[in-house]
Amino acid sequence: MSNRPLSGIRVVESVRGPLAMIGRYLADLGAEVDAFAPDGSQSAEWIVVHAGKRLHAKGPDRASPVLDRAHVVIADAASGIDLAAIRKARPALVTMAVSDFGADGPLADWRATGPVLHALSAVLSRSGIRGREPLLPPGELAYQCAAPQAVFALLGALYRSLGGGEGAHFDFAALDGAVQGLDPGFGINGSATMGKPVGLLMRDRPRAGFQYPILRCADGYVRICLLAKRQWRGMFQWMGEPEQFASPDFDRTSHRYASAELLPYIAGFFADKRRIDLEGEGQRHGVPIASVLTLGEFLDSDHAAAREAVATLDDGTRLPNGFLTIDGARMGPLTAPEAASFPAATAAPLAPFGDLKVLDLGVIVVGAEGARLLGDLGADVIKIESGAFPDGSRQSYLEHGMSVSFAAGHRNKRSLGINLRSDAGRDLFLDMVRQADVVCSNFKPGTMEKLGLGEAELRRVNPRLVVSESSAFGDTGPWSGRMGYGPLVRASTGLTLAWRYPDDPLSFSDSITVYPDHVAGRICAIGVAALLIRRLRTGLGGVAKVAQSEVMIGHFAADVVRGTPAGGAPTDWPWGVYRTAGSDEWCVITIEGDGDWAKLCTAIGYDEGSVFDSPAKRLAARGEIDAAIEAWTTGRNQHETAETLQAAGIAAAPMLRLVELPDFPYFRARGFYRIEDHPWLQEKVVGDAYVVRTADLPAPPLRPAPLSGEQSEEVIADWLGIDAAGIAALKIDAILEPLAEATRRQAEAHMASSHPVTATG
Repeated sequence: MSNRPLSGIRVVESVRGPLAMIGRYLADLGAEVDAFAPDGSQSAEWIVVHAGKRLHAKGPDRASPVLDRAHVVIADAASGIDLAAIRKARPALVTMAVSDFGADGPLADWRATGPVLHALSAVLSRSGIRGREPLLPPGELAYQCAAPQAVFALLGALYRSLGGGEGAHFDFAALDGAVQGLDPGFGINGSATMGKPVGLLMRDRPRAGFQYPILRCADGYVRICLLAKRQWRGMFQWMGEPEQFASPDFDRTSHRYASAELLPYIAGFFADKRRIDLEGEGQRHGVPIASVLTLGEFLDSDHAAAREAVATLDDGTRLPNGFLTIDGARMGPLTAPEAASFPAATAAPLAPFGDLKVLDLGVIVVGAEGARLLGDLGADVIKIESGAFPDGSRQSYLEHGMSVSFAAGHRNKRSLGINLRSDAGRDLFLDMVRQADVVCSNFKPGTMEKLGLGEAELRRVNPRLVVSESSAFGDTGPWSGRMGYGPLVRASTGLTLAWRYPDDPLSFSDSITVYPDHVAGRICAIGVAALLIRRLRTGLGGVAKVAQSEVMIGHFAADVVRGTPAGGAPTDWPWGVYRTAGSDEWCVITIEGDGDWAKLCTAIGYDEGSVFDSPAKRLAARGEIDAAIEAWTTGRNQHETAETLQAAGIAAAPMLRLVELPDFPYFRARGFYRIEDHPWLQEKVVGDAYVVRTADLPAPPLRPAPLSGEQSEEVIADWLGIDAAGIAALKIDAILEPLAEATRRQAEAHMASSHPVTATG
């Protein structure tokens, strides 16, 4: 049996630029991808997106045999492929039109670059340090995080098609995917925000070192994440229990943040110690800590070697070795797709995953997103909860553990409270596993085994089961046991060092960005969908695992190919953020080549532009050029600036803030957001209205996120057929944990209150 879950799937792709990464994911998973890529520049970026594909220099025509036998066709507007005509003849085909801003709408004629997507997704407005200009994130994170959203939608539609349903056509916009996959402000946030509505968060960028501080040591820097009380207690003990920090008040995160003495004291404690020693001592004391490394240092580490995180292709090119492991094998770039066939299909439900049952043990952001996406495509997702060990995203500004963040991240789920630490609770869970199609988790490696619920036991009970796991550094290798938060993974893989202002080596600016959590959750969902497709062919399930550290290095694969630091400097200028009229308002402007430069000079009336007639000359004169551009932009607001430049053919965009997104004309025209009432929130819940825009799949259901244990009795009755007497016995024995009466009272009191939490902008 082929280990590649998409073996036998045939894909035709005619996409230029970074979104060709969509087909690369499918190729990694075993699909036979015929890529029509006449722009074969052989740049590092081109090599990355086309690895493992069969390349064609000329575009396909209507009579091309690869189109006749394809399961999936992906094309951008420039390809000339008439997707509507192809689908009319083959209703089971899955197609996707790829563009930066969608097939229609107010920005359909605009040009995008990575900085443009960062500006319009509101990621830029949260990047940088208070009092300074916004800082463009390094690399092509916006495009890299957009692509998995498209891949998941394609696989969902393909699963339905192979199961006997019709295909689907998608209108995929890079901006949609960037908002959903990088750091969606209206999605689930990290636990540090306490689930607050985005309108209550600061308008400016964060102050330096406010969260997840980075401290100098003898041979570089380390980052710490002191979030939980036990983590602070470990730090306190490690420092020798200094009297000035002995107050129980320091058990509270807010009190530690407010202390003017604590971080300088920790910095002094670290100053003469080496990174590797600090990591070892920190782990022994239960303190989340990581060295701040370069991308090269991570790739050269014993851990990366043990994980085979980098592959060497036949031509000697070094490339990150895929984003997933399936049944223990890495899903890196293939050179020879494997053949396989699928049995005759039966009728499929309208929602791609409408016949699936999912047990979701996921926590915080990664855990929320992977299973929530399955629910958005129709699966019955049961969130497994415990009163003794609540999900960190239950931390809230409201006593009953609900928030707009949690509501966005856990919509379309039901909550089952169960005591998995008891033998009877474990047995009850395994009874549910026998009925399930998917089990998702993202604990520290070994946690599920300690509960007696490791992957081997789950699949012994149900060989058809698909298991999805995610962790910071993977479940093998010397770093597998490390505590992993996103900020620590960013520090360990080179991203933190790359995310600084060029003139200030201490200006670490990645502290509040929730990355790679959202995109890692999407890659988890991709692994599940791919294994479900394989199950149609083999009847057996499998195990998909995602290491967040490897998601990150995959996003900087072009730098790995080049052997350069992560997020290298631009090769042309202008490429940056420019002040416009108004208070802290900005516009991004990017040019790509001499033609763009000439258009820009004409648009802003820059008579000296002809002097800088090459990228090298422009880079050398960036200070003079920036001053000339800003003299023009400061006389206009950010929207007028961008509109004028886009009309001239220049990729530019206003910097939007989160609260501006729902009313921005692009998102309104595409119907991107929907506003939902929640039974336990006075605030409205804003969430994305689709996985990818399509008329061929039902919209995500409207089931609101649950309180902890809210549907415990209902779920047990639905899945296992246990009657009221049996459920009562489970409650008496404390095996089943229904919604706590105190939580219900708190929720009801909140709804009766005349003082709701509201967004202020």
